[in-house]
Amino acid sequence: MRLYMILLSLLLVPLAKGDERETKELKRAVPCDEALCKLPSCRCSSTAIPGGLAPRNTPQFVLVTFDDSVNVLNMVTYRELLIGRRNSNQCPAGATFYVSHEYSNYQLINELYNNGLEIGLHSITHQTPQTYWAVANKETIEQEFADQRIQMAHLANIPLTSIQGMRMPFLQLAGNASFEVLKDIDMLYDASWPTMSFVEPGMWPYTLNYASIQDCPIPPCPTASIPGPWVLPMIAWRDLLGFPCAMVDGCFAPPDLNDENAWYNFIMQNFERHYLGNRAPFGFYVHEWHVRTNPAIFRALSRFLDVVNNLHDAFMVNSKDVIDWVKSPVSVDEYRNQPCKQNMPTSCIPSQCGPLPASHTQEQFWMQICNVCPRVYPWRGNPFGL
Repeated sequence: MRLYMILLSLLLVPLAKGDERETKELKRAVPCDEALCKLPSCRCSSTAIPGGLAPRNTPQFVLVTFDDSVNVLNMVTYRELLIGRRNSNQCPAGATFYVSHEYSNYQLINELYNNGLEIGLHSITHQTPQTYWAVANKETIEQEFADQRIQMAHLANIPLTSIQGMRMPFLQLAGNASFEVLKDIDMLYDASWPTMSFVEPGMWPYTLNYASIQDCPIPPCPTASIPGPWVLPMIAWRDLLGFPCAMVDGCFAPPDLNDENAWYNFIMQNFERHYLGNRAPFGFYVHEWHVRTNPAIFRALSRFLDVVNNLHDAFMVNSKDVIDWVKSPVSVDEYRNQPCKQNMPTSCIPSQCGPLPASHTQEQFWMQICNVCPRVYPWRGNPFGL
């Protein structure tokens, strides 16, 4: 029955395969007209604080995100670092997981979701080389992400509509294609696009109704007018030599990996650039292994999150929460007085599946899911493993 409902939902989601929207030529984006581009459905690319708020009246959002598979190893870190945290308004602290399919434990993904954390998409295959993504057309992106969305909902037994964000592997954009797919399946945002230029002050999220002024470090970047999806810019850190880095584990000149105090100061310096500036969302974007294998970084990050959780005007949130606030911005005081968002837990009837043959390798796979075991290992072109 559950599989039937997921398949039925596919018929209701406008994937635009073969319909007139797919053949219609995209219009090239023109410079943004602020008189026409108004919230909540449109925002020009800009460092201006949404709603015209002063920095002191603007919530400082902190985004902790992890990429790649969810498994028994990194779940230890997630439980210790994130679960049970609360912001100073006593609402649960958030974090976002951009999950790739291979080797993921969907029972653990269900646990993360049930703890109020956000599940996003990071592709089914996470395929190499990186050029695969740079030249990916709309059909490829649909198979990697639109199919992954229904796959994730099915295997982890979480609501399809709760999955609203994506991050491209290697932060490699595919021009207009990924944003076209986001629009077609009514997803909210992309969090793949670094900015090295709009750091101080930082760039706030925006839509693609009009041309973006954001720099394009990993081309091709979108050029068309694609109303609907939001861009959540990955505002770069500055390492100890001043070089920019979008991912924390990608910094060229970080502190000594064994020096907890140096790492704590490093995080705080990058945070204060936002907090003492225009309060654009501050991101700690990382792969979990970097935190797990370097205990000093784990401790420094934990100390930093303790500071955030005790500030009256800073909040650890899910990435989607930032877009929701930008669409309807309110002051710190009003934000603090809003009721905490409610997350309806879902059940997980655990299945241990395997060994499963795979279409892309001679390797056999075992899976932990919240549904009936598939016949073969789910993969691109066969997301349910039928």
